[in-house]
Amino acid sequence: MREVFQQELREVQDRLVEISGLVAVSIENATRAFNESNVSLAESVIADDDKIDAAAAELDELAINILARQQPVARDLRIVVSALRISASLERMGDMSEHIAQLARYRFPDKVVPKSLRPTFAEMGALDVEIAKKLVELLKTEDLKVAEEIRNEDDKVDALHLSVFDKVLGETWKGAAVDTVDATLASRYHERFADHAVSIAKKVQYLATGDWIPSDV
Repeated sequence: MREVFQQELREVQDRLVEISGLVAVSIENATRAFNESNVSLAESVIADDDKIDAAAAELDELAINILARQQPVARDLRIVVSALRISASLERMGDMSEHIAQLARYRFPDKVVPKSLRPTFAEMGALDVEIAKKLVELLKTEDLKVAEEIRNEDDKVDALHLSVFDKVLGETWKGAAVDTVDATLASRYHERFADHAVSIAKKVQYLATGDWIPSDV
């Protein structure tokens, strides 16, 4: 019976890695669609979000069944409870990717943001892609150095997010109202994507150490 339980716990962790991989592909494609005004790629991101949602729902069902049948304690309980919360964050990260892709689709064939902001969004997108890839590695290995790297990359995303607000609220901004809205929304989606990754990193640290770090995500 104990062997079956441990196998179920491994399946929970494997599914988290699988979902994080789907999220990494999603943000990479969404970023490309956004920067290149690639409507077909944007539509594929939007369509594929259902796969992330379904995978997260299946994982939640598995975790809840384990809680009901096995009544785990100590680290085993932390694994199952954390998996439920991580699953929710991964699902939200997929939503952020979808929102970015939706902006690209809505503005096609035009670019979403004015030329002056495109380098900023290219850098922000590249950081989110890197964060997503690091998250896959973190969930595979529970390497806390990777968790710290994610937090450092998030700081860079936050700085770029603030720079977008400074730009659109500055006196020299000449964008139309729709440009201001699109830039603000896109920046927020990128920033929230990274924030959810940090939230997951904190939960993995909790799994590894038993010490909880409060999260505002």
